[in-house]
Amino acid sequence: MSTVEKRADWTARLASAKMSSIVNHIADPLQQVDRVFVRWRGQRLLYFAGCDYYRLASHPRVLAAVRRGLQNYGLNVASSRKTTGNHALYEQLERELAKFFHAQRAVLVDNGYMTNLAVAQAFRGEFSHVLMDARSHSCLADAAELLGAKIVHFAHRDGASFRQQLRRLGRSARPFVFTDGMFSHDGSVAPLADYLAVLPTRAALLVDDAHGAGVLGRAGQGTPSHCGVQDERVIQTVTLSKAFGAFGGAILGSCAVAEAVLTKSRCFTGATPVPLPLAAGAIASLRVFRTKPQMQTRLHANAVWLKARLRAGGLTLPDAPGPIVPVIPRSPAEAAQLKRRLVAAGIHPPLIRYPGGPEGGYFRLVISSEHTRAQLAALAKALLS
Repeated sequence: MSTVEKRADWTARLASAKMSSIVNHIADPLQQVDRVFVRWRGQRLLYFAGCDYYRLASHPRVLAAVRRGLQNYGLNVASSRKTTGNHALYEQLERELAKFFHAQRAVLVDNGYMTNLAVAQAFRGEFSHVLMDARSHSCLADAAELLGAKIVHFAHRDGASFRQQLRRLGRSARPFVFTDGMFSHDGSVAPLADYLAVLPTRAALLVDDAHGAGVLGRAGQGTPSHCGVQDERVIQTVTLSKAFGAFGGAILGSCAVAEAVLTKSRCFTGATPVPLPLAAGAIASLRVFRTKPQMQTRLHANAVWLKARLRAGGLTLPDAPGPIVPVIPRSPAEAAQLKRRLVAAGIHPPLIRYPGGPEGGYFRLVISSEHTRAQLAALAKALLS
């Protein structure tokens, strides 16, 4: 075999190995077949997973808005909003987001992950330390690196640890606190009021509210609302791809925060914005949500009912307001057994492995507003068998 042939053979084997590694680390493909079922490995199964808490991603009014947006505006502005890619639809969505979340301003960015990166770029060099919850999402960890400040962790949702680390920074420090609002692994909530009570005036608090927005708080305004917090030091970042079923991210805060992002963030300046049909879908989703408050009521009623049923059956669950039920197997054998039991009951088995989660993975079961009590009862029976 010639040198060229050997190199080609080695390249092909390397590509094959890489593809095998990728396949092994990506979840099995799922096909959504209606609002609470998926097709998985050829079976139609009940679906208790993901983050589409109200199934707005398949709501007829949202889908119709996306189709109209595609017909009226095309797919893509193909340019940054700082040059020729701005559009009235983006500004309309920002106004509606600011109104919905009771914020002075909203800045739309490409996705929820990017929101925190954009904030960090906007405030790089202005803070001495990042005080970060030890279980913060990876996007906050990435944002902390961009901020250019010393990173200090405090124990997960622990007010005493937070105060201790804050004192250690010294009086001359200017800290920026990073935390999730509602934590995705178990639906627990950061004690934002406790943090703000001891933060100095010149500090700031970045709340990644990807999971809390639309789920917690008065009318779905998120974790700050749930915690009774209204403070200009708070910057709330949200995604439109979870509770609202669309796509894109938004930074919510004061006018000064918005101006800093617009003028200093390269994530905002250099990126092509959300496709216009999806922006139209997000506007429709916000309007559906505002006119149907019973969806949020039903979501929490479903969560309360299922958790009570599971606790009565002997399952230990965290005391958390989010519609998430974490089930952590004690061994691979127990995980395999529960997986088989769920499939036998006609339920998709959401055994996931996610950074920061249990090493062997865990079942992240998620209730939606659209599940019926009969479906919830079927899940409870499978988990408690």
